[in-house]
Amino acid sequence: MTASFTESHSDPTVQPVPASVVQQVDAADTTLHNPQRAVISLGSNLGNRLETLQGAIDALEDTPGVRVKAVSPVYETEPWGVPAGSQPSYFNAVVVLKTTLPPSSLLERAHAVEEAFHRVREERWGPRTIDVDIVAYADEVSDDPTLTLPHPRAHERAFVLAPWHDVDPEAQLPGRGPVAALLETVALDGVAPRADLELQLPE
Repeated sequence: MTASFTESHSDPTVQPVPASVVQQVDAADTTLHNPQRAVISLGSNLGNRLETLQGAIDALEDTPGVRVKAVSPVYETEPWGVPAGSQPSYFNAVVVLKTTLPPSSLLERAHAVEEAFHRVREERWGPRTIDVDIVAYADEVSDDPTLTLPHPRAHERAFVLAPWHDVDPEAQLPGRGPVAALLETVALDGVAPRADLELQLPE
């Protein structure tokens, strides 16, 4: 099986998977009976934010070796790490996956989804069409600078913890403990549920 990620982004939800990811999936075919649980955080504050989040979810579902098992409610949040009012607010959500991809290949796919939606990395904490972060992968704890697991700031981010707790009240952040307990330690100012918005679990 071969594929390549092209420059045509007319429909980001059906972009082919990068060849390197396909190779990893092919190598993992013998372990499809033992998928790992992964948690992905999504955020968007440019363009049609809800449509972009849904497109990212659909693109993850279209990845060989990945199945989206749960999608959280949508939260609207103030941008992190920048002066108030300097950027549009974010729509955030959390997705729970089952995957046979190793963490490195899941990260490649996350970056490919960001590229498909024209994510630009010009400044830290800058506005973005889509942010796709791996929050946790199974019970792995790693300080690898390429992919630190769990995400090094997940335990202090209400816009990650609140939707994750909604979709999985018993969730544990590896090395940090129950998400419910962590959520009690963070400020919820500027993090508001949007009951009028809904993301769809792919069929």
